[in-house]
Amino acid sequence: MRRIVGIDVARGLAVLGMMTAHVGPDDHGPVPPGGFSQLADGRPAALFVVLAGVSLALLSGSSAPVVGTRLVQARVRILVRALLLFALGELLILLATPVVVILPTYGLLFAIGCVALRWSRAALLTAAGVVAVVGPPLGQGVAASLEGARPTVLAEITVGHYYPAIVWTAYLLVGLALGRSDLRSTRLRGLGALVGVGLVVLGHGGSWVALHVLGWPTALATTEPHSSTTFEVVGNVGVAMLVIAACLAVADRWPGALAPLAAVGSLALTAYSVHIVVIAALGRTVVYEATAEVWLGFLVTTVALCWLWAATVGRGPLEWVLHRVSTRAADIAPDAPPSPAPGPGQDVDRQAHS
Repeated sequence: MRRIVGIDVARGLAVLGMMTAHVGPDDHGPVPPGGFSQLADGRPAALFVVLAGVSLALLSGSSAPVVGTRLVQARVRILVRALLLFALGELLILLATPVVVILPTYGLLFAIGCVALRWSRAALLTAAGVVAVVGPPLGQGVAASLEGARPTVLAEITVGHYYPAIVWTAYLLVGLALGRSDLRSTRLRGLGALVGVGLVVLGHGGSWVALHVLGWPTALATTEPHSSTTFEVVGNVGVAMLVIAACLAVADRWPGALAPLAAVGSLALTAYSVHIVVIAALGRTVVYEATAEVWLGFLVTTVALCWLWAATVGRGPLEWVLHRVSTRAADIAPDAPPSPAPGPGQDVDRQAHS
């Protein structure tokens, strides 16, 4: 079965966007505020997590969620992947790069997602809204109460500054809801794009009103990258929906032209991890004194190597490990009845590689 090319393209953009945030030069332009480089700060990571939710949905039956033994197997596979992602993230953190590694939080979000695999789209979106509204002030309150205490890994990934799971769970739940929909539907893509525009306007416009008209504190009303406020979450979800809708539409029309970018998405975990290792090898100056030449070198090399690997080998090395280990762990009932078949173009097993 074919992969969903548009989802791979969106994931590829997310990976390259995070890479740009790490090693891309600052342009400080007036339009958009902060320059174009600012667009890559925070938003690609949020898109990455939304797509993680889509992957969890595809792994557990897409628009027809699995039940019974297949549901247990799906949860086991996801939990095993969560542990592997967490462990890989902690290993990358040991390299002591100036990059805040997303994978430990990513792993925790995978584990959280197991709870919601049978929820309806309405329940998922309602829960995402509640998390987006309640999570930011609650997370800030808990973080403030922990000031001065010895930091722990769990506290950092739950209420820490960059990727607090107490807020970022909202992105995962939105992705799960999207993955429970018919991703081939032209109407759905159009609606998703319209909703995305509305959320971008609501997030950033609402932030401006809250700050400059209502006088709310900056900590609760800003949309600065990684502020994890309700307004930033709303705006980032809007951007993610726009990107996903556009990628699905364009990939249907020109899949061959987007093959290099889709290859990055199909090897997302490997590409992300290798770029952290390369940053560690090159030294901190590659981040703190970023140049356009080095940035372009990262992007071009990543796209070229991923495209070559996908064309000649197929599944990425780290993706293969996740698939192999999680599938073996979940092989608890070989004679169980088959789960509902995925829709045309949906390779559930390979698409949900994270």
